Amino acid sequence: MARPRRYDPERRERLVAAALRVVRRDGIAGLSHRAVAAEADVPLGSTTYHFSSLDELLVAALRQVNAGFAEQLRSGAVRAGDDLAGGLARLLGEWLGAERSQVELEYELYLAALRRPALRPVAAEWAEEATAALAPRAGRAAARALVALADGIALQVLLTGAPYDEAHARETIARILNEGPKTQAGGSSDAPARPPGT
Repeated sequence: MARPRRYDPERRERLVAAALRVVRRDGIAGLSHRAVAAEADVPLGSTTYHFSSLDELLVAALRQVNAGFAEQLRSGAVRAGDDLAGGLARLLGEWLGAERSQVELEYELYLAALRRPALRPVAAEWAEEATAALAPRAGRAAARALVALADGIALQVLLTGAPYDEAHARETIARILNEGPKTQAGGSSDAPARPPGT
């Protein structure tokens, strides 16, 4: 008689990491239990045991990638003594300036919630966590607006290929915070130009 399988947190983490690699390489359309099992080099049954559906696997993957930006906000990446608009503009630039495929992966999973209702609560969690991290310094209404602005800027950079303009982002954030428009030395307050051919 076969021994019953046991839930294995380490195996589960390994499967989530494999799922993220599959989505990064092949997109959401390429994700399957079989593809994840092959990527993780485990039997197919191990994948279906730990994740009964692809939606359950995607929820775990989205939760993992969600941790990055909101965690930086919570951990004091924008320090209490910093100018909040400047600190947020810098942090957003650092995030967008990191490995491009990682940022694209995060947004692919985030936007998958449009077609997969199971992911919507997790996508909403990210927005709520980021809002909660900013609210003590910005107020809740402004914090929600800042999260929406960060999403909009990130999507424009990803979809148009336009360079991130930190001075413009800082000015826009400052307006939300009622600090008035300010630009960094050498920066431009004009909106970033679209790349040729767009």
